[in-house]
Amino acid sequence: MGMIQTLRRHWPEYLMEAGELAVFMVSAAVFTALIDHPGSPIRQAVDDPLLRRVITGLLMGATAICIVHSPWGRQSGGHMNPSLTLTFLRLGKIAPSDAAFYVAAQFVGGVAGMIVALTVIGPTLASPEVNYVATLPGTPGPLVAFGAELAISFVLMLTVLTVSNMMRLARLTPYFVGVLIATYITFEAPFSGMSMNPARTFGPALVGSVWNALWVYFTAPPLGMLLAAEVYVRTRGARAVLCAKLHHANDKRCIFRCAYPTT
Repeated sequence: MGMIQTLRRHWPEYLMEAGELAVFMVSAAVFTALIDHPGSPIRQAVDDPLLRRVITGLLMGATAICIVHSPWGRQSGGHMNPSLTLTFLRLGKIAPSDAAFYVAAQFVGGVAGMIVALTVIGPTLASPEVNYVATLPGTPGPLVAFGAELAISFVLMLTVLTVSNMMRLARLTPYFVGVLIATYITFEAPFSGMSMNPARTFGPALVGSVWNALWVYFTAPPLGMLLAAEVYVRTRGARAVLCAKLHHANDKRCIFRCAYPTT
């Protein structure tokens, strides 16, 4: 299909992808403000930063699970991440035109979510403790952040490919993703801010003018996920990848090059 024909047929999925990441960004901003802003009762009650990250991780992991399980996530596949989409493009499970519109929609969603968050939260979003929920390198610096982003992206993608292509575990894929997000926010966030997602990083960078080490988040996540795809293909074969959806056992249409069993 040509680009225009693809847009006419699949525009609902593109809007869903934008909406899903927008919801994720609003959730991240609201939860961070509630947990880390000095004026918040939760922040005053929980002094330990590790415990606050545990709480944030659980909330954001649950948010990701809910989004993938939502009607939008079940239809679009719940990517919300250009790195994920580009990896499935490399694996031949998504058409190039669909991948282009998905990536564009994800960036729009990241920015839109931050604009909504700024409207809802106001100046609190710009406070140093919240800082537009920007993903920034920790004290060890950008190179360590790059390595950390590469590693967590690799593990996430390899987990998605392994679990989603095993019929007895495929339904649990969103939960594996949610657990990894919660774990990463708890333990990895001090090194890179825990992004894995160029569009998730770009939204705060644009809205808050927080451009520090943007190259880390535009290179490490896609490289890590593409490397995971190479490992999976070399060990299991390209035909082992059934589809690009994170949740496929539903009655929503699938626009991907799908080999998922219908019975």
